[in-house]
Parts: sequence; structure tokens; C-alpha cells
Amino acid sequence: MAKAKSSYVCQQCGANFGKWSGQCAECGEWNSLIEAPTVTAMPHHKAASKKTSNYAGEQSAVIPLNAVPMSLDTRLPTGVSEFDRVLGGGLVAGSVVLIGGDPGIGKSTILLQTAIHMAGNDSLAGSALYVTGEESLSQVAMRAQRLGLPTDRLKVLAETNVETICHALTQEQPAVAVIDSIQTLFTEAIQSAPGGVSQIRESAAILTRYAKQTGTALFLVGHVTKEGALAGPRVLEHMVDTVLYFEGQSDSRFRMIRAVKNRFGAVNELGIFAMTDTGLKEVANPSAIFLSRYDKPIAGSIVMVSREGTRPLLVEVQALVDDTQGQPRRMAIGLDYQRLAMLLAVMHRHGGIHTSGQDVYVNVVGGVKVLETGSDLAVLLACASSIKEKPLLSRLAVFGEVGLSGEIRPVPNGQERIKEALKHGFTHAIVPKSNAPKTHLEQFDGIEIIAVERLDDAIEKAFDLVAK
Repeated sequence: MAKAKSSYVCQQCGANFGKWSGQCAECGEWNSLIEAPTVTAMPHHKAASKKTSNYAGEQSAVIPLNAVPMSLDTRLPTGVSEFDRVLGGGLVAGSVVLIGGDPGIGKSTILLQTAIHMAGNDSLAGSALYVTGEESLSQVAMRAQRLGLPTDRLKVLAETNVETICHALTQEQPAVAVIDSIQTLFTEAIQSAPGGVSQIRESAAILTRYAKQTGTALFLVGHVTKEGALAGPRVLEHMVDTVLYFEGQSDSRFRMIRAVKNRFGAVNELGIFAMTDTGLKEVANPSAIFLSRYDKPIAGSIVMVSREGTRPLLVEVQALVDDTQGQPRRMAIGLDYQRLAMLLAVMHRHGGIHTSGQDVYVNVVGGVKVLETGSDLAVLLACASSIKEKPLLSRLAVFGEVGLSGEIRPVPNGQERIKEALKHGFTHAIVPKSNAPKTHLEQFDGIEIIAVERLDDAIEKAFDLVAK
């Protein structure tokens, strides 16, 4: 009997190689190649035997773009407004959503809440199927009972075989299906253990093809590595339509879902939730939970107006600058460490404030990760306040990008950020000159807008407000 041929698959990028090597030639990752059997015919490729087709099962044909029929699919609400925001306004029929996060952060909880809501009579979906591969059906039922959710409409299935799951989906024909989790599934076409690169890739491909052909919306739960990335090959993120990441600290009651990929909505959209005894609840006013209320102003604290997805968000930034006892340290929590080092160099050169012999610690309150450059000015003002030991104005909001030459560069949606600060009672705002309104507008009557062009000018005006 001839020995079955094998190939080697990279666990990071999913590239195939005929022989093993220590480093992947595609992504450069070391010791990431594992052996996987070569399969000539996959179940999701059966339709492509005579004529080629894509994942949606459509036959290949060259047609003009304006001749493509379009259908405006109705968004299916999930029952949680913040979850709808992250998805782009609701769940699209036939879409595949991959959601990942740390263990115990609330992935199964929010998906069980969503499935039960969408299975209700008052939902546009009207039916849902919850497939679990990690828990027993009794565990799922106990979780629903603990959360106080109705269980008379939701259908559940405990299965890990992809072919059996697709058969059950064909029989039940639900509008929404939840697969918990993708790492536990396997297909009979591949003779390897569940959780391997080949099994994850092919199982996801089969489910994606089924969703596109039938219009069933799928939620896939994915495990994460110790670095926080989704386990398995990165090709898994390319297959699906939406990739969501759960963020948050285990000791905090707040959870955040961030969209890192969305074909039907804004990327980097952020949803804020609170973990309660009855499940995850949306936070109506997220800016309020990231702002601290002090009896008196303190040095090294300032409020910046960040932008997460399509909405502005008020976040407090704290900085502590202290004399070092040895090698100076730079630590940033919620910000990019390398950008902090660059900003401190700019402040030394163009702001006249140096931190060469001092430790610098910067923290974003609430566990939020600020990914945009609009936080530059707020970080430097907080550091300057800590160095001088002079508190800034408590009702002051700041945003703006700082360039290497000390200029204050504009950021997107400047006026929306000012409106958010005004809504929360802030009386002063230091903004880039290009983001300031050109003429006086009545909607900004309650706030004094201070436009700046240079870093030294911004630092001077920020401390002048305290002296008044």
C-alpha cells in the first residue's frame, strides 16, 4: 500500500510546503510548520468538479459590474444595541462573524443572549440554532436559566462533526446559527485531530460556503493565543466577513468588543458592555465610565476626545513622571509604547521639557486601547502637568496629532469630538487649528475653543488657563 502523501502547513499564514523547514518562507515565522495529509477533494469543492465556482456557489462568468443584481438585505437586530453597532447596524443574512477573546470574558454569554433573542417571535430572524462543541446541552441550559433567559424557542445541538452540523442546518433551516467553537470541529475528509491548522481551515471553509449558499448567518467562536491573536492560521480571518475581538480585564465589570474587520460596516468600531448577573448589558453612555471625578484637580491627568469607529469617546489619560533610580523606564498601558518614546523626544526638542533622567508611566483609564494618533497632544500635556506638578483645568478636553517638527496636525471628525466634550459639560477645548470652526456657531456657545498650531503654544495655553 502506497504511503499517503503529506504536506506541511504553516500555523500562522496557512501556506503549504512539500517538505518541512524550520522557517516559513511566506511569513518568516519559525517552527510553525506542521504535517498535514494532502487531500485532493474537499467536501466544499464538490460543486467545482465540472465548472468552477466560488464560496457562494456561483458559476464563473464575466459580466459588467452594472449588470450584477443587488439585493438590499434587511439587518437583523441582535437585541443588544452595542452589539448591533459593532456589526454595522445589525446582522446581515449569509454573513459569517468570527468572535474571539480570552477564556471567561463572555463570548458564549453574549452569543447565547443573541441566539435566544433572534429565535423569539418578535425578532425578524424568528429562528436560531446554537451548536456547542465544548459544553454539554445541560451546561448551556443551566447558563440560560442562570441568566434568566427564555428557553422555549431556541434549538440546541451538541456536535463537532462539520458534515453532521451542515445536515442539521439543512433540516432546521435557521436564520442564525452559533458555532461554539471552531477549534472543536472536524471534517471526515482530513485525518487529523480537531484544532489543527488543516481542520480549522477546512471546517471554516465548509461552513462559510454553506452560509453563502443558504443565506444563514453564522457566528463562529474562536480561541485566542497567549498573545491575544486568534488561534489557527490567519487565513481564517480572511475567509469570514467580520472579525470581532473581546477586550477587557478579568477584574473589571466592563467588556469591549472591537471590530477589526467588517465587510458590512465600519472597522475599529467599539461596543461597550457591562457584565451583570443577567448577562452582558449595553452601556448607554460609555464616556461616563472612563471619566474620573475628583474633589480637586490633580497633576498628570487630562481628558482626551478619542474616536472609536464612528463615534467620539471621552477618555481620561494619566501620566506619572518621576526621578529614576537607574535606567529610565517608559511604560504605556492602552497606548503604543514606541509612539510614547517618540512623543517625549518631540516634547524635549520643541516643547522645552525633557525627561531624559526620569521614568514615564502613561495609563488610559478604564482599560481602553487607544489606537489613533489623536491622543498625542493629550499624552504630552499630561506628562508636562506631572513634571511641573501643576494640575490642568478639570473641565478641559484635548485632542490632536503631534508631528516630529512640533506641529499640531488635524484629526478626523474634529467638530463631532467638540460636541461630545460639550455634551459632558466641558468648558474648554484645545484643538488643532484646522479642526476649529472657521466661524462662530451657536452649537459651540457653551465651550471655549482654543486653536493651536505648535506644541509649545499648546503647552503654554494649557497652563495659562489654570493661572486665570
